Amino acid sequence: MIRKITCDGTQEYAFLKELERRSGETDRKVTQIVSEIIDTVREGGDEAVKAYTKKFDGNLPQYYEVPREVINDALTTADPEFVNALLNAQENIAAFHNRQKTQGFTDAQPNGVILGQRVRGLARVGLYVPGGTAAYPSSVLMNAIPAKIAGVGEIIMVTPPCKDGTPNKDILVAAAICGVDRVFLSGGAQAIAALAYGTEEIPKVDKIVGPGNIFVATAKKLLYGIVDIDMIAGPSEILVLADETADPKFVAADLMSQAEHDKLASAILVTTDPALPDKVEAEVLRQMEYLERRDIIREAMENYGAMLIARDKAQAVELANAIAPEHLEVVMENPLELIGALDNAGSVFLGAYASEPLGDYYAGPNHVLPTSGTARFFSPLGVASFIKRSSYIYYTEDALREAKDDIVLIAEREGLTAHANAIKVRFED
Repeated sequence: MIRKITCDGTQEYAFLKELERRSGETDRKVTQIVSEIIDTVREGGDEAVKAYTKKFDGNLPQYYEVPREVINDALTTADPEFVNALLNAQENIAAFHNRQKTQGFTDAQPNGVILGQRVRGLARVGLYVPGGTAAYPSSVLMNAIPAKIAGVGEIIMVTPPCKDGTPNKDILVAAAICGVDRVFLSGGAQAIAALAYGTEEIPKVDKIVGPGNIFVATAKKLLYGIVDIDMIAGPSEILVLADETADPKFVAADLMSQAEHDKLASAILVTTDPALPDKVEAEVLRQMEYLERRDIIREAMENYGAMLIARDKAQAVELANAIAPEHLEVVMENPLELIGALDNAGSVFLGAYASEPLGDYYAGPNHVLPTSGTARFFSPLGVASFIKRSSYIYYTEDALREAKDDIVLIAEREGLTAHANAIKVRFED
C-alpha cells in the first residue's frame, strides 16, 4: 500500500521530485472563473456576492450579516463541554502568542539624532472560515486570537452558510469566544473579493487569512497586492522521524491524521529502523478500517505517502530539512537533542506524546503553517502576521552636516542628482 524506499542518494530524491509536482500547475480554468468572479464583485458589490451565493448554493442564506444576538445566543446555548474545550484551547493559544508580541523602540543618540520604530496592529482583517459540513472552529481560534493580541482594530469573518441557509453554530461559538466583530454568510471567491475591495455592507480589509478550497486559494493569490494574505497553502503534510523506540501504532495513527485531510495530502515516515515500515503499514491497515475517511487516507498514502529507510540519524535529519514539511514529528530517543538541527519545518512535535492533533487544536502554537516546502522561508501564522512597522528619523543640522558628504557621494554615484541636491541645498551659503 505504502511505498518503501531505502535511501541511497537517488531513490529518495526522486520521490521528493514527485512531491514537488503534487500540487501541479495553477489550474487555468479555475483562474479564469475566479478572475471573472473578482471582476464582477468589484463592479457589482453585494448584489454580485448574493447572486453568486444563490448560483453556487442554490438559495440565499438566512442572513447576509449575522446579527450580534444570534452570535451571542450560539454561545449561550452551546454544549457546555464543547465551550469549555474551546476556552481551554483559547487560553493555551493566547498564552503562546502573547509571548510573540514585539515593541517599538527609540534610539536617541548623543549627537541629537533620534531613530526609532513604531509597531501597531492592522486596522481591519478579514477571516475566511469554511462552513457547512467542513466547519473548523479551531481555525477561528488560530486566526482571530493572534490578530486580537496584535491589536487589530476589527475582524470581519466570512463563512459559507449551511445547506439550510443558517450559520454553522460551532463557528459562531468560536467567533463569540474570540471576539470576532462581524460575521457575513458568504463563501468562495466572491467573499474573498468582497473583503479585498469592500462592498456596501462588507468592509474593505487590509489582510485576508484563513483556509479554503481551490477557488478561495486562487482568489487570495490573484488579489495579493490589493490586499495582504496569510499564505498560499497547499495540501496538508506530515513527516515522522522515528527510530527503533517508536511505537508503530502511534506512528501509523499520526500519519493518517494528516492523510485524511485530502487525497493530495502527504504522509511520510523517515526511519533509521529497517523493521519499522512493515510494522507501521500493518497498523495503518488495521486502524484505517474503523476511520470514516479511510478512502481518502488510502488514496493519499498510496499516491503521496512513503516510508524512507535512512542509514543513520544524520541522513534522516538531512531528508527532513530537504522536504521542509508542514508538520514534523520526532518519535525518537532523546528527541529534544534534534531541535537545533531541524531547520525547515512549520511546526515540530517532539516525543511520542506530542501527536500532531495536539498542535491542531490545543497546545498553543499556531496550526496555520507553510506547506509544499515553503517552510524553508515562510513561518507559521502569528502575532507578527497582523502588525505593521514604520521607522522614523530625526536629525539635527550638525548631525546632517557630518553625514552630508557621504550621502551626496553615494547619491551622485547612483546618478540621482536630485537626491544629492536635497542634501546640498541645506548647506549653501
